[in-house]
Amino acid sequence: MGKVVASAAAAVADVRDGASLAVGGFGLSGVPNVLIEAVRVAGPRELSVVSNNCGVDGGGLGLLLEAGMIARVTGSYIGENKTFARKYLAGEVEVELVPQGTLAERLRAGGCGIPAFYTPAGVGTAVAEGGMPWRYAADGTVAVASPAKEIRAFDGVDHVLERGITTDFALVRALRGDPYGNLVFAKASRNFNPLAAMAGRTTIAEVEELVDALDPEEVQLPGVFVQRVVALTPEQAAAKGIEKRTVRA
Repeated sequence: MGKVVASAAAAVADVRDGASLAVGGFGLSGVPNVLIEAVRVAGPRELSVVSNNCGVDGGGLGLLLEAGMIARVTGSYIGENKTFARKYLAGEVEVELVPQGTLAERLRAGGCGIPAFYTPAGVGTAVAEGGMPWRYAADGTVAVASPAKEIRAFDGVDHVLERGITTDFALVRALRGDPYGNLVFAKASRNFNPLAAMAGRTTIAEVEELVDALDPEEVQLPGVFVQRVVALTPEQAAAKGIEKRTVRA
């Protein structure tokens, strides 16, 4: 049951207009840049993306934003992506901001078949009470606001109900993988890549090193969650961005 696909283009060929994608990466760590570029070239529109952050200007998911391919983002961090901030404030993209730990658990829950869960994170804020701007109108008013969520007390502590997340596709990057989709991740890239992979109904992994088999003891994501594997070239594997260069005397 080998899952290796000949190219990134072939792996994403069925990503159509309106598809939802969970995308791994933490900052610039572990971003599936080759798969993202293949999606950009393919050109599907009105995509809904779930990712911790939506890339940076000129890189990662930022490329899809700049191309006008993303209609909605569920994430935790707008950060230093000026294109993302501009499009959000101009009403060109809908944004659901989620506490980072809640986003991680929503992806994991979706991947485990758990439809919803309660968490204390966000209680007493607009996360739970509603009213967070999801989409602005062109005149700067709020066109779409977040709804209020169910609150329930456990042991005298209020918790908010959060929904699990599943998506049509997931795009992830791994340090090593085998032909059966078993994956190992490098350092900080393990933060969101395994969770995004679990949430996707069709998960596509780009791997820096494709090996014949992995030691079961080192597998960090079992192949049951992965449907397609793309082996990167050495040049693609080595191409990794740095958010901020620090120079010291």
